[in-house]
Amino acid sequence: MSDDWDDLFSVASDPLIWEQHPERNRYKEDVFKVFFREAMESGGALVILDTKSQQIIGSTRFYGYEPQKSEIEIGWTFLARSYWGGRYNRELKQLMLAHAFKFVENVVFYVGQTNLRSQKATEKIGGIKDGLVKKAYGNRPPSLNVRYIIKKPLKKLRVGS
Repeated sequence: MSDDWDDLFSVASDPLIWEQHPERNRYKEDVFKVFFREAMESGGALVILDTKSQQIIGSTRFYGYEPQKSEIEIGWTFLARSYWGGRYNRELKQLMLAHAFKFVENVVFYVGQTNLRSQKATEKIGGIKDGLVKKAYGNRPPSLNVRYIIKKPLKKLRVGS
C-alpha cells in the first residue's frame, strides 16, 4: 500500500468525501499524510480496487483486534464518490466480514455522530447501534462516534439430514 500514495491521495483529495466526517479536512495533503502513515502502521490497511479498471478507488482497514472479546474493528473506509450508493461498499464489507468471522465473533464499526451517510451505509450492511464512544482522529480532539456491531451469524442446523 505504501506505493499507492499518489493514487490514494488523488481519491482522498475530494473534500466532499470528508464533509460529514469528524476530520473534515482530511482532503488536505498534510492531514491525509497522517491518515496514510497511521494506515501503514496499523498493519491492517487495504486498498480498494475497481476490478475492471484496476484503478484504486479507496481504502479501508481492519483494526483493534481484541482476542479476549473476540472482536475486530472495520473502518477508515473511503470510496471515490463515483462509487457511492452502489454495490461497492456492500460487497467490500461482505468480503471483510466473511474474512473477519473466520477469527472473531464480533465486528465493530465506529461512525462519527454527525456522519449520517456512513451511519446509513453501516446499517444497510447489518450494523446494530451499540452506544456512543469518544474516538480521536489524527491530530484532532476526541469526538463522539456511534458504535455499531455485527455478530457472527449462527450456523443453520440442517433438519432431516
